[in-house]
Amino acid sequence: MTPEQARAALAAARRVAVLTGAGVSAESGIPTFRDAQTGHWARFRPEDLASPQAYWRDPELVWDWYAGRYRDVMAAEPNAAHLLLAELEREKGTGFFLATQNVDGLHGRVGSGTLGGTLAELHGNLTHARDEVTGEVHALPAPDALTLPPTSPAGNRMRPNVVWFGEDLPGDALEAAQDAFAAADVALVIGTSGVVYPAAGLAAWTLRRGGVAVEINPQATDLTPHMTLSLRAGAAEGLRLLMTPPSG
Repeated sequence: MTPEQARAALAAARRVAVLTGAGVSAESGIPTFRDAQTGHWARFRPEDLASPQAYWRDPELVWDWYAGRYRDVMAAEPNAAHLLLAELEREKGTGFFLATQNVDGLHGRVGSGTLGGTLAELHGNLTHARDEVTGEVHALPAPDALTLPPTSPAGNRMRPNVVWFGEDLPGDALEAAQDAFAAADVALVIGTSGVVYPAAGLAAWTLRRGGVAVEINPQATDLTPHMTLSLRAGAAEGLRLLMTPPSG
């Protein structure tokens, strides 16, 4: 399939499912999960900080790390890729589904999930925390007002509202994503390495049902050989190529 054919397929599609990964947030200056290990944190593996075992062993240490990531996220701004996906949602309405592996909340800040379609944050959202007792989720205060560890309105300690190593993805979000990709005419896989399952397997549902799957990534990934088309481009550049009508 050529880029021109992919553009035509996306324009004609009634149902579009999108998976985004760290490459989308990188264009906002947010480091990837592993690239966040700098300075003081360079002596830790991410697995040493992002697991239930690490949290129960030293919740203050884990919260110190997440508070730094939270500050970085809140200082960042959504980029052109986030805006283009919001535009695509407006166009497709209820036929649009966006599943993201990112926990930075940037898709939500441009309105994704409120413009007619659906947003599923498969790995959670680090701008929120979860009451350890009730399971209720609450937005964190502004970074300069954040006290660690944060407590819920009920007075209980809260943990970061993200999926850690060894934990399952939220079952309802994963099931909704699988259903959306299975029903999609076109699937877009943007800025993800394609090695973290089950999210990396979502496009396969589209392909099995005869749909088109387009990858946007500057580098080849494990998913590349299976895609209908792979565009070697950054997230915003690739989306512009697919969404901009040809001139003339």
